[in-house]
Amino acid sequence: MAITAADVNKLRQQTGAGMMDCKNALVEANGDFEAAIDILRKKGQKVAAKRGDNEAKEGFVLAEVTPDHSMGIVFALNCETDFVAKNDTYKSLVESLMKVAMNNKPASADEFMKLKFDDKLTVAEKITEQVGVIGEKLEITGYGLLKGDGVVAYNHPGNQLATLVVVNKNDDNSIEAARQVAMQVAAMNPIALDKEGVDAHTVEREIEVGKELAIQEGKPADMAEKIAQGRLNKFFKENTLLSQEFIRDNKLSVEQFLDSTVKGLKVSDFKRTSLS
Repeated sequence: MAITAADVNKLRQQTGAGMMDCKNALVEANGDFEAAIDILRKKGQKVAAKRGDNEAKEGFVLAEVTPDHSMGIVFALNCETDFVAKNDTYKSLVESLMKVAMNNKPASADEFMKLKFDDKLTVAEKITEQVGVIGEKLEITGYGLLKGDGVVAYNHPGNQLATLVVVNKNDDNSIEAARQVAMQVAAMNPIALDKEGVDAHTVEREIEVGKELAIQEGKPADMAEKIAQGRLNKFFKENTLLSQEFIRDNKLSVEQFLDSTVKGLKVSDFKRTSLS
């Protein structure tokens, strides 16, 4: 049967695939739109399999919270090139995926991938379809969902980095303070909330490095342990969120900034997702 330009455009609007891909799919399907969509999906699967070992280090990171600040989600949709990541169509794809996530609140990336994107496709199938459309490897990375009294999101300009922060209060001043801390998390990349949150392996490694440095500096072995402990405390101060110097006033730690802004205000959790 004859395939018209209107038919091709209709399929393109439905799938986002290129004009020639849509035309070829319709020809192969004898004008059957459902069959043509399946053909394009299978093409996406083939492209995905072919590009499976490629590195996807570019992409678009997005964080969003509910209007009442009780829940937030952050994730990245990675791709292979900066050219694709900066395309408005790619941004729209990420935003449509975020809408699915916010409506369904999946606890993990695996749960997210199994959700229905629309009446026909799951999230995983939609991503595979778009691999065929875009021609690059795509994958969800860095997925996180946080809940609490006050959840705030920060999206760094350029959308290569985003953060979520949870505080224990939900008034305007607390939410604004949490937003400042979300920017701190983006800038300073803390490894944990406080020293209790640092894993034992990291602590042991820092102590060993501290001892070795002290010995190399000519310090006696019996002093190396104390020097290593001092360096460990400095490591905690620089790398745990509540102990870090607040970026907007280095006379205060983040913990002190929060309490001075709203008495008793505390951070209970945070999530930072970036492309690098």
